Amino acid sequence: MSMLKLAFLNFKTSFKNYLSLVISLVFSILVLFNYLNLIFSDSLDSIMDKQNIQAVIAAVVFVLVCFMFFFIWYASNVFLQRRKKDIGIYIFMGLTNSQIGQLYMIETGLIGLVSIALGIGLGMVTSRLFTMILMAISQISVDIHFQLFLEPVLITALLFLAIFGFMMIKGYWNIVHSSILEMVQATRQNEYVHTNKAILVFKGVLGLLVLAGGCYVGIKDRGVEALGNALIAVVLVTIGIYLFFGGILPLIFQHLVKKKAFLYQKTRNLWVNSFVFRIQKNYRTYAMVCVLLLCSVTVLATSFAMYLRYQGIVNFRNTYTYQITSFQEGEEDLYADLINQDNTVDYQSSLPLLLVDSSYIDTPYKNNLYAFVRYSDVVKISEASGLKLDFDAPDDNEVVELSRLYLMSFADPSENESMTVNHETYQGIASSTVPFLGQYQENMDFTVVSDHVYEKLEEIGTEIYLYNYHIEDPANGQASQDELNTVANESRSFLFVDPTSPDIEWVRLIYSVCIFLFLVFALASGSILFMKIYNDAYEERGRYTILQKMGVAYEQLQSSIKSEQCIAYLLPYGLMSITSYFAIKALSNAMHEDLWLINLGSVLVIGVILWICYLLSVRAYMKNANIAKR
Repeated sequence: MSMLKLAFLNFKTSFKNYLSLVISLVFSILVLFNYLNLIFSDSLDSIMDKQNIQAVIAAVVFVLVCFMFFFIWYASNVFLQRRKKDIGIYIFMGLTNSQIGQLYMIETGLIGLVSIALGIGLGMVTSRLFTMILMAISQISVDIHFQLFLEPVLITALLFLAIFGFMMIKGYWNIVHSSILEMVQATRQNEYVHTNKAILVFKGVLGLLVLAGGCYVGIKDRGVEALGNALIAVVLVTIGIYLFFGGILPLIFQHLVKKKAFLYQKTRNLWVNSFVFRIQKNYRTYAMVCVLLLCSVTVLATSFAMYLRYQGIVNFRNTYTYQITSFQEGEEDLYADLINQDNTVDYQSSLPLLLVDSSYIDTPYKNNLYAFVRYSDVVKISEASGLKLDFDAPDDNEVVELSRLYLMSFADPSENESMTVNHETYQGIASSTVPFLGQYQENMDFTVVSDHVYEKLEEIGTEIYLYNYHIEDPANGQASQDELNTVANESRSFLFVDPTSPDIEWVRLIYSVCIFLFLVFALASGSILFMKIYNDAYEERGRYTILQKMGVAYEQLQSSIKSEQCIAYLLPYGLMSITSYFAIKALSNAMHEDLWLINLGSVLVIGVILWICYLLSVRAYMKNANIAKR
């Protein structure tokens, strides 16, 4: 029998072992292919910021490829260990290590080819549907055609062929340099690992301290330090999770094993000891799954935060449809009459602005021009426009800053700087991003002062008047442009805010792109646990065979397995649920958005995914452990 035929028979026989890996790979390849196909298609040609959208997709593709590399690396290690237990038998058939390595390479290659073929094939079939879903979630209107390109097929195939090629060579090298005894006795290796209690205590305490430190660093500061703290927190939380699963959990379960009142209740004595021994070699898997689940929650929360900020910017810009600046006072009705010829004014307001040259100003951050507004005028505008006033009246030695909404800003709005105007110092007491001055507030910063201070500053500034109008149908805003142009001159400036402006439309795509990335991470996490548990079942066949011969009922064994698998899924899920609060809290601080509902929703979705994987794991475990009703 040729090596190729033997490898194919092994692959066919063991295909169920690879099924969870193949499903995860197929879904990931499908997503990757469709992202690449979208980059090469003309579906984005009608969008002004096509380059930004393509850059976002390219960045996600890079993250996805890096993730899949490590995911396949882990899966190949799991299956290599599993195959060592089987292919060790071939040694007695006269096969050399080199021949066994070739056998493994062919099997791994078959997994890769099947996954790539199914992933690209399903990607081609679902490409139009994928794009429709992506754009529907993003609320981007484009003409979608069924388009397939050779480049995405080649790039996707070559990327995954390169990854699988590397894993094939690595596996071959591992097998060739493994001893015959190692492969023959692979079933006994690393099954029971004894760790000194003092080491477990040290690792556990250190893990809790590092984990607590990571959570604290992530949420302790807002402002410019938030990004640096978030990066430090990621490192500390990852290390803390690793140490937690390697120290605290074995310590707790080893202590529980000694408690007879706990051990001999229900069916715990059938699985607790096995779980305690097994956790010493599986804790890395639990830690990796926990970190991966935490990443998936963070990815989804980040996309929602960006989307909420996008909505805030759109609402900010659309506070007024027209804004006119003029050196003439009392022209509010003039512009309203012109606008009403083709539209209906929904609300309007006006106020004076005081422009002061920067030579009179001393602040940490210098601008070319500064604009001051009376507090009483801001109150009038908020009433006319229906905007909520979110700060109190400043005293004569205080100021309030009116600023724009940034897509991403790590500045802390609670840190208010003082400023010196014409040799007098004023303390900042608040910063508001409520769009009282509409689009002008996005283009420059305004400072709110008391009415008395405004009158004092008039001697060093130039006063202009701002007229604001919002119409009932902003989409028809272009219709009034001609009428307004009839009174345009050097002393008047007109600003029309187009509600369909697509300059930041690419942000909406982040939201939908990250949803698929979230699903890839969550599905891969469940797949990793499923693979590990599925393969562990083979090691337990002998034990469960003995238990059945001793007369232990099928129902008791089933209950024992359910309890063990439930703990295996709950441990990483539970720790992820706790740490995700701090991760999302840190993100909320950095983005100045309330994301607790997103945190809760993503944790629940992951819970559903893991619950499905748990049900499948129990069924597969019982079958692999050869447990059946008699």
